[in-house]
Amino acid sequence: MAKAISKNLNWRGRSIRLQVFLSHAGVASRRSAEEIIASGRVSVNGVTITAQGTKVEEGDTVLLDGKPVLPETNKHYIALNKPPGYICSSGDPQGRPLALSLLPPAKERLYNVGRLDFLSCGLIFFTNDGAFAARLGHPSCGLEKEYVVEAAGPIPDSAIDAFCAGITIDGVSYKAKTAERTGRKSIRIILIEGKNREIRRVFSHFHLHPDVLRRVRIGNVLLGDLPEGGSRPLTKKELSELQ
Repeated sequence: MAKAISKNLNWRGRSIRLQVFLSHAGVASRRSAEEIIASGRVSVNGVTITAQGTKVEEGDTVLLDGKPVLPETNKHYIALNKPPGYICSSGDPQGRPLALSLLPPAKERLYNVGRLDFLSCGLIFFTNDGAFAARLGHPSCGLEKEYVVEAAGPIPDSAIDAFCAGITIDGVSYKAKTAERTGRKSIRIILIEGKNREIRRVFSHFHLHPDVLRRVRIGNVLLGDLPEGGSRPLTKKELSELQ
């Protein structure tokens, strides 16, 4: 039987958590890997695993859906300009188009770092490096994400001031690092934590609707003139600064 755990990993005589191994193998981010484990799709040495915290060692055989999982040796870091109308997921039961389908074909399995909702557009990263994805996705990273938003109607100063000061909606706190007016109906926003649909929830609270919500920067990486639907590898300088 094929060995799922390769000597490419620097084990140093220790074991690692199964979800960490899956993320290093490019299966999914650590959070998504936990969901995959809980669904009963993973086995270790012939035993189906559903409990979190299970550890694996060099020489163990890990299978996903009955197929060996091998650590990735080639790491990919891709920037995509996602158009509206694409979903950031590895699959969609509703059959909506996947942002992943816009990337050039790759042997390795890639997944998105963070998300942009179905109607939003702009910069998003794809990778097969689980450690990279986990680091960028953790709030302690302090990674800035910059957005430009064009609303259907005028944006009141009260909404901008509240977003900058911090506002609680349905028990969830939202706070922009900065929110700067660029026009009567447009605004530029910088977020740090970037909670799920944060900008849309704040806008909805003030009875506003974003006609355009575009992410133009993640950390040091700019969307720039990357065409909609286009992608490119992150540069060594960009990766170095992100890491």
